[in-house]
Formats: sequence, C-alpha cells, structure tokens
Amino acid sequence: MYRTAIKQLYRWKEGRNRKPLIIQGARQVGKTWLMKQFGTEAYKDMVYINFDSNSRMAALFESDLNTDRLIMGLELYAGRKIDPDNTLLIFDEVQEVPRALSSLKYFYEDAPQYHIVCAGSLLGIALHEGTSFPVGKVDFLSLYPLSFKEFLTAVVGEQFAGLLDNQDYAMITSFRQTFADALRQYFYVGGMPEAVQNFAQEKDFNEVRKIQKRILAAYEQDFSKHAPIEIVPRIRMIWDSIPSQLARENKKFVYGLVREGARAKDYETAIMWLCDCGLVHRVGRVKGAGIPLKAYEDLKAFKLFVVDVGLLGCMAGLRQGTLLDGNDLFTEFKGALTEQYVCQQLKTIEDLGIYYYTNDRGSCEVDFIIDNGETAVPVEVKAEVNLKAKSLKTFRDRFHPVISVRTSMADYKKEDWLINLPLYAIEEIYKCIRKI
Repeated sequence: MYRTAIKQLYRWKEGRNRKPLIIQGARQVGKTWLMKQFGTEAYKDMVYINFDSNSRMAALFESDLNTDRLIMGLELYAGRKIDPDNTLLIFDEVQEVPRALSSLKYFYEDAPQYHIVCAGSLLGIALHEGTSFPVGKVDFLSLYPLSFKEFLTAVVGEQFAGLLDNQDYAMITSFRQTFADALRQYFYVGGMPEAVQNFAQEKDFNEVRKIQKRILAAYEQDFSKHAPIEIVPRIRMIWDSIPSQLARENKKFVYGLVREGARAKDYETAIMWLCDCGLVHRVGRVKGAGIPLKAYEDLKAFKLFVVDVGLLGCMAGLRQGTLLDGNDLFTEFKGALTEQYVCQQLKTIEDLGIYYYTNDRGSCEVDFIIDNGETAVPVEVKAEVNLKAKSLKTFRDRFHPVISVRTSMADYKKEDWLINLPLYAIEEIYKCIRKI
C-alpha cells in the first residue's frame, strides 16, 4: 500500500536541521510498516529495535546515555556496523523504555549524524505523562488510518487518486459513480491498513468486519492493560457512548448519555487518555470566526469522533447489506458516518485547525470550521445531495468569511462565496481555499 506520509519522511531525511523523528498514532494505523518501508526504500541498511519486553535494550539505556556507548550497544545487538549516513535506526514501542526516549536529546545534541525514527502505539500517553526529553529536540509526525485517497489507490487505482490530486473536476464528474461506489466501500471498510489490504485483495466484507472486531478488542485490552485502573470503567463508558453521541442531530458531547448524572470533572481524564493514545479526535466549539480560531474556543463544548469511520460502523453494528442498497448507506446512521468521515479526512491535512460552530441560541450550527493560519473557512456537511445551507448563510451574514464550503454527494461547483465540494474530494479542501 502507498502512504502519503512517506513523502514527509523523505523531507525529514533531507532536512538541514534533522532531529530524531517521533511518529505518533493509534495502534494498528501502520506506523511500523511505514518505518520499515521507508528504511527499505531510502537507506542501504536499517536497524530495527522493538523495545517491548526487550530486557537487553532496557539494560543498555538504563546506564548513562552517552551516544558513543549507545551506538556500540546497538551495533552489538544488531550484529553489524551502523553507518550514520546510510543506516536508518528504528526504535519501535519506544515508550516501553522511557530512557530511550530521553536519549533522543543526546542524539540530537551530540550525534545528529544518525537517522533515528521512533514510534509506539501508546506513545502519546507516555509523552503527556512527562517522559523526560526536552521540547525542541525531536520532530513529530502524526499518522492516521488510510485516507480516502489512499484507499482509492489501494482498491480502485492510483489514476483515480491522481484525478483528485490534480483537481480535474470535469473528469471526476464523468466518473462520479466510480468515486461514489468507492466512498460507500470506504464508509464500511474504513482506513485501518489490515482491513484495507484484505479488502483490496479479497473484496470480502465479512472478513473486514472480523478484522475490525479484532482491532476494537485490542483497543479495549489496552484500556485494562495501560490505563490507570481507577479510570478504566470511565474510559469504556466514554468509548461505548460515542456511536450514540454522534447519532444525535446535535452531535455535541453530552455527559448525561454516558451515565445519568455524569459530570465533566468525573470523565475529563478518561477523555484525555483516549485522545492521547489517538483513539479519539476532540473537536472543540468556537464562538467566533477570528484568526486564530483557538482564541475563540469554548472549552466546555466539543464533539468526539473515533479514529476510523470503519471502526465506528463496526461499533454501531452497521450492516454490510447497507452497501448493496445504494443510497441507504446515507440514510441509515448517515449523519454520524458522514461527519466522522469528513473529520477523519481533515485530520490528515497538515497544520489545519479543526473546530465547529454554534451560536449561543443553538439556532445555527456549522459542522466544521477550519483554520489554515490565514482564514477561517466554514464547512457544512451533507450526507446526500441536499444543498440547502441555511446555517452556512447565517454564519456568512454574521462573520463574512472569504469563502465557504459545502460538501455533499453533488458535483463540484464554484459560486461567488461558496464551493460545492464532493465528499470524495474533501481532502482537496486546502488546495481549493488556497486558490481563493
């Protein structure tokens, strides 16, 4: 499979001020595969170290963190010389040996010639718990499930993904049915690499669902194994409530749906844990449209989305037969799946702030407001071809954004103040607004 993140890895390799790189992302989104694929493509050699249950590596890093000593130990472990110019060092599950994370500071300061990439399925939690390494000594890359464009490349063909890349909307419209069919498949399969790879080879929805159930079971095992024992029940309740939270017309997270009488202070730590390990995306409400949007955020109101649309469908028990019923996919649980899908695609775009807007009376809600550092762009999500945009017009009349975006199953169209962007092209939103 092709992952667009590999381009970022090549840019990192060629960077003049290269630092050790930490890849963050939820379990099973393809971090290990990406690192090894990059090592195979871009280097003459790679040394892969998995720190999980690795007593030898734990002992190596337990002593002083002198980089010459560490390299010697890694060479002894690998059984060969490490050439700093031609070898990629991969530290996997690095959070299991916190001093290995701490060593990245010394590699950056004392031995920057070495190319080091790190990852770990619960790395975000380790970092937020205060594992010792200074800010500014490492680079970060976030990895998510396959985007729809990556799914297209794997399942339909890279030429169709190329049409989206080139924004050839005349040709895209000619092949709209191909894109629409692939989007329906993506809503069910999602972007978890194992599920996509199996579907690309076998086209077996039953097997995809089995894979998704295994992934969800692994996530729930992580709750018990890695989370503080006192918040495990709350993590489970938050996680289990997300499908019903998103099924509501107003998708703002409501603690009362988790448990009657629940209060924010009882569940904040559980939500933060889910966010830190990459399983949940928290999208905050904004009360205004100035730049930066962060300054207008209402910290008490937010939506929660899961890491992958296919996993959300599995959690909700979405039937595979829905795929065969045409537009039924967009009427059964349609709002939840469509907003989840759009959020998931927006998260893959670098340096994009993602929020949503409601006015104080609740009479106007815009599904997403994005901040590209220059302007705030409202995005209204429609599951079908319904092009009514009352909230978008209300928002425009109040805040006068340069451009607004409505995404639906309708074809691309550019109007004076509005871009109609097909759902299957939502990843191209950054290019669309950059042209304005």
